[in-house]
Amino acid sequence: SIAAAVAEREAAEQARAAREEELKAVRTRVRELTGEHERLVNVAHGSEVARAERRLRLEQMEERAMEEFGLEVEVLIAEYGPDQLIPPPPDAPEDAEPQPYDRAAQEKRAKQAERQLTQLGKVNPLALEEFAALEERHAFLTSQLEDLKKTRRDLLTVVKEVDERVEQVFTSAYEDTAREFEGIFSRLFPGGEGRLSLTEPEDMLTTGIEVEARPPGKKVKRLSLLSGGERSLVAIAFLVAIFKARPSPFYVLDEVEAALDDTNTQRLLGIFEELRESSQLIVITHQKRTMEGADALYGVSMRGDGVTQVISQRLREPEPA
Repeated sequence: SIAAAVAEREAAEQARAAREEELKAVRTRVRELTGEHERLVNVAHGSEVARAERRLRLEQMEERAMEEFGLEVEVLIAEYGPDQLIPPPPDAPEDAEPQPYDRAAQEKRAKQAERQLTQLGKVNPLALEEFAALEERHAFLTSQLEDLKKTRRDLLTVVKEVDERVEQVFTSAYEDTAREFEGIFSRLFPGGEGRLSLTEPEDMLTTGIEVEARPPGKKVKRLSLLSGGERSLVAIAFLVAIFKARPSPFYVLDEVEAALDDTNTQRLLGIFEELRESSQLIVITHQKRTMEGADALYGVSMRGDGVTQVISQRLREPEPA
């Protein structure tokens, strides 16, 4: 009985060990199947998500096609589907024929077009109106510029005419003044020589005038070497020459003979007498000789009480016209 029980127990233990081996194998298989199941579930889930993303992308592309091009999906596929021939690019030769659809080539062409579109920038819907305004402004400015050019030409013509007239008048006045200066100088400096000369005779508009004066018995090259009275007399000769060349109704002279001696003052008074024949002289002076030759005197005197008084005295009656 014991031996039988021992044998039965050993058989049971062997059976149990076999069952445990089978159970272990089943559990391993279950784990493998569970992992495979999870992988398949993940794959299925990923496929579902990918399909949802593609579906969403297709919907977005349909909306974009409708918004940007105004074409429905069917029309878009029918006209621009992969089975349609691709027209040649704008820079292709004229005899180029449509080519079959090549996704890589068309993607490259699309990227190039996108870069060019980006370089162009945003489209300005008011560009035509702005261009019309700028064109009108340009036309206005062009007309104004032409008016300015025409005005400039007219002004240059007027300036040229004025320059010619000024040159003519100046030349005539200079010749008359130079002639009168020689005569007046010879009277104020008997035996002397004086004349006027131009620094640039070829350009009468910018030329200067030099005064040459040689009193009798002197050889001077510059007016600064003359005495004060001689310089004053030369200046008076020049002014009187201008007066005689272009007479005026009246002249105002202020202390012109202050630096002259009696002899030169007497010569100057003789010239004043000639000027009085055609003009009126207003002379401010302290010289008695000059006052003696005046028709009327005007001055300021102080009375005995120290109050100044303006007085006038007519020395001779004006001759009837």
